[in-house]
Amino acid sequence: MASDKVKTFTDGNFDAETKKGVVLVDFWAEWCGPCRRIAPIVEELATEYEGRATIGKMNVDDNPDIPTNRFMVRGIPTLIVLKDGQLVDTLVGLRGKEELAQAINKHLG
Repeated sequence: MASDKVKTFTDGNFDAETKKGVVLVDFWAEWCGPCRRIAPIVEELATEYEGRATIGKMNVDDNPDIPTNRFMVRGIPTLIVLKDGQLVDTLVGLRGKEELAQAINKHLG
């Protein structure tokens, strides 16, 4: 079950939801095994970083525009870190919690 702390990003709300602060976006799809394996890690991070960073997921099958046209996502899971709307980090493939936390931490004030 998805945590209520994990935002759901869409092609329609992406810019408004990511323009301020540090944001981790998990680009994923239902059929992707590694995406399902990383989901609990993303949920843990959303709880741990509540109030300090925004953690969210974007289903690439339902929202193809931003992942493919703006961020050139070619494989999933792909996780990006944005700071004030600007791309500052990209991680492709299944990653551990520590590595994702480090990616967030280096961009927090």
